[in-house]
Amino acid sequence: MAETDLNDSPPVAPAIVPSPNDRRSARAAESPPLLGGSQRSLTANRTGLATRTRPPFECIALLLQGGGALGAYQAGVYEALAAADLHPDWVAGISIGAINGALIVGNAPETRVDKLRAFWEGITAEPWWSWSGQTNSLLKGDAAQQWFNQFNAGLALVAGAPGFFTPRLPPPWLHPPGTPDAASIYDTSGLKATLERLIDFDRINAGRHAFQHRRSQRKERQLRLFRH
Repeated sequence: MAETDLNDSPPVAPAIVPSPNDRRSARAAESPPLLGGSQRSLTANRTGLATRTRPPFECIALLLQGGGALGAYQAGVYEALAAADLHPDWVAGISIGAINGALIVGNAPETRVDKLRAFWEGITAEPWWSWSGQTNSLLKGDAAQQWFNQFNAGLALVAGAPGFFTPRLPPPWLHPPGTPDAASIYDTSGLKATLERLIDFDRINAGRHAFQHRRSQRKERQLRLFRH
């Protein structure tokens, strides 16, 4: 049997492994820019992405967690999904995620982004007496901006948010124990009116899309799951 001298074998070129930065740059070059980017307009992004075919998934599910202001980020994520023609078959959410989920499932696909924008622009609108527009241009540096953000958070704590919640007057400790008005500091009747204006609840109850949401039971002190 002939022997092979490994020393006489031709040299093998070492494999070139791209760095993580190189891989990210390659993916960025292949992907369209972010919505609202300077390279392409939002309309152009939607036109280009809409030509893609739906991925061969049996079910597209969208899970939305709670977290208050995190819901504004979720609305932007859904806008990107809609621009890519990725409409969920199943939506599940809790807390602010349940509100966003209802806005999505409770509207036709072509109006969902507009309804989400109307909701978030409505509840974050500044009151007529706000002076943040003038102050924001005067504040410089991270420390000043952080102070201003904390001030606005305190203002929402005291004054509430339009179309979302307002401080309960008289306060809950002045209401009879066990009544609904004694259970919370804030009155959310404004949120009920906002959602009734923006959501078609008949569409949700018709079961065209699977929708699950959780909410806490004040009396039982536990989470309950609702399916539509």
